[in-house]
Amino acid sequence: MSRVCSTSANCPWRLAMPRPRETLSSSASLSDDTLPPKVFRSLAELIEEEIGIRLPESKKTLVESRLRRRLRPLGLQNLKEYASQYLETDLLYVEFPDLINALTTNKTDFFREKSHFDLLSEKVIPSFLHEGMGRLRPLRIWSVACSIGAEPYTLAMVLAEHARLTPGFQYTIRGFDIDSEALFKARRAIYDLNYLDPIPETLRSRYLLRARAANNHTFRIAPELRRKVQFFPLNVLTPEWPDEETADIIFCRNVLIYFNRPKQQRALEGLCARLRSGGVLFVGHSESLQGLTLPVRPFASAAYQRL
Repeated sequence: MSRVCSTSANCPWRLAMPRPRETLSSSASLSDDTLPPKVFRSLAELIEEEIGIRLPESKKTLVESRLRRRLRPLGLQNLKEYASQYLETDLLYVEFPDLINALTTNKTDFFREKSHFDLLSEKVIPSFLHEGMGRLRPLRIWSVACSIGAEPYTLAMVLAEHARLTPGFQYTIRGFDIDSEALFKARRAIYDLNYLDPIPETLRSRYLLRARAANNHTFRIAPELRRKVQFFPLNVLTPEWPDEETADIIFCRNVLIYFNRPKQQRALEGLCARLRSGGVLFVGHSESLQGLTLPVRPFASAAYQRL
């Protein structure tokens, strides 16, 4: 989301609904802290076009509650001011990355949908090792829509366990997300203790660091795992990859459910183009590729192999 408009006339994120600025009285009504219907509809169209997330009218209250997070940093009183000063002006392109951060859902857990990690450990990695992947060159794994990093660090634990038992085993992990605040948290790799439960006890002792202060209820991923994971900003609909590298395994789970079918097709076409032949794509168990035209075949539940 580092797009910059050279002139206001060319800014692609300007909402086409100009209206005069209004002076708010001290007795402004509660309606001032809501988005005007036309503004919400235009914003919803923009969000769906740029990042694929659908925001029907039923989501208006949720959107407003999340956008209120932006009022204090901007020194604004209510959403009416936010709309008139940012959403309906050329400043929208400046505000857009922070707006996306406010709207993005970052639901995540370690070992979420554990059966995928079991499949990875018991079948996928041994198969690739048999082909020489991980020895002749590092095995390359990507976590797309990685949120605050729980998924890529889970992958790092699984791969580190194989490296302990397989001398010479090499791997790299990349995490991608559109939310810059989530990526900042992922790089810090510090989590509240309520994230701890899904992580097996043996892995906790090897790969987690507990805070020493009694009142600090956090843990951190061990440095040897943090060094294995790189994080990059990415809009899966208009991806700007850091280089021409392809992946052996791609996790893109529980993000397609927010897209309509054309956007799902577009996003997955881009991912398949960066997945090597024989590589494996994981999607969420609630997601389906049925009806999409993609160069993959079913491999396991919610997992597909690149042709």
